[in-house]
Amino acid sequence: MCPMQGNKEALMSLTTTVVLLIIGWLAVAAAMLWGVLRITRRHHHAYRTPQAPAPEHKPEQPHASAH
Repeated sequence: MCPMQGNKEALMSLTTTVVLLIIGWLAVAAAMLWGVLRITRRHHHAYRTPQAPAPEHKPEQPHASAH
């Protein structure tokens, strides 16, 4: 066994913990934003302006076969 080199345990400093926590939050936020943008791009429907319906073509005289 290895002799103990000191009575202190190796702990992360407070600064390292906070920095890693912020980096983790940013990574999760970036992943969520990427997912939302991917979904919106895939399901995006182009906006089209509504067009007026074409007028119906009515013959001026009725057909000869209509009695």
